[in-house]
Amino acid sequence: MVERESPLGPAYRPGRHGNVAEAAGVTLSETRPGSIVEVVSWPGSEKAALAAIKSATGLALPNMPGAGVSKKDKAGYGFAPRRWLIIDGREGVEQQLQKAVSDKIGAVNDLSHGRTAIRVSGPRAEWVLSKLFAVDFSAEAFPVSNGCSTAHHEIFAQIQRTGKNQFDLIVFCSFARAFWTTLCHSAEEVGYEVS
Repeated sequence: MVERESPLGPAYRPGRHGNVAEAAGVTLSETRPGSIVEVVSWPGSEKAALAAIKSATGLALPNMPGAGVSKKDKAGYGFAPRRWLIIDGREGVEQQLQKAVSDKIGAVNDLSHGRTAIRVSGPRAEWVLSKLFAVDFSAEAFPVSNGCSTAHHEIFAQIQRTGKNQFDLIVFCSFARAFWTTLCHSAEEVGYEVS
């Protein structure tokens, strides 16, 4: 298997950057999951679609936009009515979902080739992301496993909280380098580690 080239290119510079006087406030990384898949159900087929997602991935997702599930190597959440985003470390999840979600239930779209997955983690993750998005990232308003769809200017992003101080962001590959550069600038004041 040929490893895909990162759309972040030379902007991805491992090491310590920004404020180096104290411990890094955030760690930034590209996670490169094997599968990023969208599942859409037809009206009235939400329960059947969620059952199909569970049978194919093991993720028992709630039928509520924003609510989700995150595990070590896979996650998913509802990002709009009757729409769910599934991120999995394994490749080929789209084919498993295609088999489980029939044409009578909905549609499955493989987004893996057109999206980049970025992780922001650390004690200042909420602070850094709040500079970019008009979203309340506090744990009370945005609990672990929940997600949302939003935008930073024209850059669409899907964000899921996958840990106490950890967020996974999915952005279009074509905007990934520009967004990464903006994210790095936003993290400079708290210091950041690229791993």
